[in-house]
Amino acid sequence: MMISFDEAIGLVKDHVTTLGEESISLEQAAGRVLATPLDAPRDAPVRAVAAMDGYAVLDATTEPGQPLRVIGQSAAGAGFKGSLGPGEAVRIFTGAPMPHGSDRCIMQEHAERDGETVTFTEGYGPGWHVRAAGSDFAAGSRLLSPGAQLTPRAMVAAAAADCANVCVSTQPRVAIVGTGDELMRPGTAHTRADAIPESVTYGVAAIAAEAGAMVVERTLGPDDLPALEELAGAMLDVADVVIVTGGASVGERDFAKPMFAPHGLDLVFAKVAIKPGKPVWLGRAKGKWVLGLPGNPTSAMVTARLFLRPLLARLQGQEIDQVLGWRNIPLAAPLKQTGGRETFARARLVEHGLEPLDNQESGSQAALVQADWLIRCPPNQPGGNAGQSVIALEF
Repeated sequence: MMISFDEAIGLVKDHVTTLGEESISLEQAAGRVLATPLDAPRDAPVRAVAAMDGYAVLDATTEPGQPLRVIGQSAAGAGFKGSLGPGEAVRIFTGAPMPHGSDRCIMQEHAERDGETVTFTEGYGPGWHVRAAGSDFAAGSRLLSPGAQLTPRAMVAAAAADCANVCVSTQPRVAIVGTGDELMRPGTAHTRADAIPESVTYGVAAIAAEAGAMVVERTLGPDDLPALEELAGAMLDVADVVIVTGGASVGERDFAKPMFAPHGLDLVFAKVAIKPGKPVWLGRAKGKWVLGLPGNPTSAMVTARLFLRPLLARLQGQEIDQVLGWRNIPLAAPLKQTGGRETFARARLVEHGLEPLDNQESGSQAALVQADWLIRCPPNQPGGNAGQSVIALEF
């Protein structure tokens, strides 16, 4: 039975739950997904610091041309220990704590140093060049919420909060099997007539890794059912999610589903009314998730974006809406009409919006390089004109 895209995503939401959680060091956390909130344990900065190199002064007792006695210096990590009074200044560097008694940093460009005294030229205002205590974040403020992926930017925030360890969702282990006698490893396909370089598992593995999963196996399987049954069992033993590409139709050599039958395959859905990617399917075997993707490269990558990404999100405690972030974007060029299935047209983002690609073939590979968005088109859509708003997903 073929179901709609929304129905299939609804089944993913209903059936897939988080794998669990663990505490790991921040050094190991890049790309992982937070399982618990990350709240700031203290203010940042802890005390006021200089935003420029210059001199710390008390503004109320400082005037242009007035000599001030320089009583020391304050550097980042080595602040001035004493207090500053009227008629005094402290040499200060960017990021250094402001000395007690000071409230302003005058940039060194406005300073004229003469031995142990300093004077300031007219026009050193209006900036005070001080970062107040807690101006970045205050103690107790929420820096990252559960479900946030520790991207490079998020890693900066976690480290800034002085966190040595974080609680993250258990990392899904993914195994990928490409099926088909015609497939050979890149670099070797030219050695055999009728062989083609296997490309799909490389893209699928990259999507899984970007989603925070660990790819533990990536292999090829022949069009031989007993061999594939054995391979399926081995992959189910080492992974939380097994992805199989190709062999999803109903021909005599299509073994993607049968290879999991001895391992108790229980289908969640078997076909989805979308183009490309109608043969995509999801099931369970030996307590593990099995996702079947089409063998055509574009179909496989589109369905991996639409189904693998949400599956891995749910396993890591994320909401599917976090990874299916549909947006309204104008068309920069006309969009062709669609047929009876919901269609995800590949497009690239240009200056004035989305430009649908000329090549929408499911087997295309060169066009994938250009496709950075998917336009969601309802069945039997008459098409669209430049300037018209469409619903799209970053690809």
